[in-house]
Amino acid sequence: MINIELKGGVVKEFDAGVTPAEIAKSIGAGLYKAVCCAKINGEVVDLRTPVTEDSKVELLTFDDPEGRHAFWHTASHILAQAVKRLYPNAKCAIGPAIESGFYYDFDVEKPFSNEDLQKIKAEMKKIVKSGLEISRFELEPEKAVALLTEMNEPYKVELAQEHTDKGENISFYKQGEFTDLCAGPHLMSVAAVKAIELTNCTGAYWRGDASKAHPAAQGRARHPAVAALRRGRGAKARLAADQDPLYGEIRPL
Repeated sequence: MINIELKGGVVKEFDAGVTPAEIAKSIGAGLYKAVCCAKINGEVVDLRTPVTEDSKVELLTFDDPEGRHAFWHTASHILAQAVKRLYPNAKCAIGPAIESGFYYDFDVEKPFSNEDLQKIKAEMKKIVKSGLEISRFELEPEKAVALLTEMNEPYKVELAQEHTDKGENISFYKQGEFTDLCAGPHLMSVAAVKAIELTNCTGAYWRGDASKAHPAAQGRARHPAVAALRRGRGAKARLAADQDPLYGEIRPL
């Protein structure tokens, strides 16, 4: 057994290897539903991270900056999954959370139209409604590169190859048929991202450098999709209310 210090200095005993998600669930269903990520001894971690020794664990929700980051990061993966379903030949680049929301870079044959945005938004809502669980796994660098090569994702291959010399495993997240190279953290499922609105397209370069056009992207328009939570009512209302959506724009590279 290990001792876990929680909010307010409360200490509880758990089996070694317990995860923040399991700790939240033991406290209550409401907290488990709301928690987005955690801190273990001050370090932000995924909810699936095992705790193997006496530790201080902070359970972070959307009200916390790190929790919002995890929430928006998961939203970017939902966006990428929707794009890949509708446009299988699209290539995924990066899709991080940022201060005001998130974005995802795509390499596509032609710019997304307003009609495309509506299709993507509708597909995102289908994914959320499905409630897909999100799982995490790791691969050795060589196997990670092989997987991404098989997936025909050249930008991801480039990113993975940069880590091959470090000798560290590379993490992936999977939801349904969609798998992405990603450090995380992420929510436990897609179900919490209820309300979404994509608004328009703009442009950028791969890694902000016009000289770094990938061979697979020559002659194409690359379009990152960016979404930000609308400012206004409190975070809890925004999370719950379909009428108060995540607003976004798709910007061409």
